[in-house]
Amino acid sequence: MTDSTVTRRARQWLAGANLRPTRQRLCLAELLVGDGQNRHVTAESLHRATADADMSVSLATVYNTLRAFCDAGLVNEITVDGTRSYFDTRTDDHPHFFWEEDGRLTDAPTDSVAFERLPAAPEGVEISKVDVVIRLRKS
Repeated sequence: MTDSTVTRRARQWLAGANLRPTRQRLCLAELLVGDGQNRHVTAESLHRATADADMSVSLATVYNTLRAFCDAGLVNEITVDGTRSYFDTRTDDHPHFFWEEDGRLTDAPTDSVAFERLPAAPEGVEISKVDVVIRLRKS
């Protein structure tokens, strides 16, 4: 894959959400979607990837940019526990496996999860989304 293909994909991804392709956004978008694959990243793992790719982006910028990507609908935030969030470039509703031993988040098969019904939402609110995170550990 050529650098121009990676950059073109990143620019199209940002343009699809009407986000201006600043240098930092473009760098992060290239790492997230430049190869056409979906990813589950933490802000810290994405920051490490920028360093590995010789891109100069601060951790604060990574956090702020991921928040902008969430707000634009480009990534979904999946909270595994109160202290750890992952950002998923696959934005449709789907379940996840959380691998406790190494802290990975991966997609789980969608057809294997079924809800017969959800509880009624309290008065004045509606259910906006259901996140399913299945924790795994060695037996």
